[in-house]
Amino acid sequence: MTESVSATAHPAPCPPAPGAERYVALDLANSAVALPGGQLVDLLDTPGAAQDWLVRRGLAPVDAGLREICAARLRALREQIRALLAARVGDRPAPADALDAVNDALTRAPAASLLHWSADRGLYRAAAHPTTQIVEHALAALAADAADLLTGPDADRLTACGSAPCNRYLLRHGRRHWCSTRCGDRARAARAYARRTGRTEES
Repeated sequence: MTESVSATAHPAPCPPAPGAERYVALDLANSAVALPGGQLVDLLDTPGAAQDWLVRRGLAPVDAGLREICAARLRALREQIRALLAARVGDRPAPADALDAVNDALTRAPAASLLHWSADRGLYRAAAHPTTQIVEHALAALAADAADLLTGPDADRLTACGSAPCNRYLLRHGRRHWCSTRCGDRARAARAYARRTGRTEES
């Protein structure tokens, strides 16, 4: 059973995975981190945490005032991007619902203030609700970044971290299949233990 841990209680479970500094969509996909012991740290678990995440990546102003519905939309896009990454890494067809979600995010950001009419004001132009508009633009930017990653030259370097229980994705460098030094150490320790166990059983 996976136990959720507050991002504020565990703010930095590990450094960004290779490639996350270049692709913010990869960083988003890795914002729910599985840790040993069945723990999961969700960096978007509250509206405040989600807003901080967006602010640190230049996708929202510090006074955005995100609500839970906005944070939930960000988490939902994360899961759909993860589904597309998993399909790409596993050489499987892309899930239709994930494609629809990313395409929906790509096309929802308003490009201009729309024309409205009311009895007291007559014709006027106004943007959508400011917070909603901020989120729409952030989701569109993240979706576009995911599309660029999945269709660009770096797509062949995408891989999943090879150290259980880590659930993060990264861009592979050479033969490296780990998202961090900690995961690499854990994978090597597991292999060494398996070899020792195998020799013990044979003797």
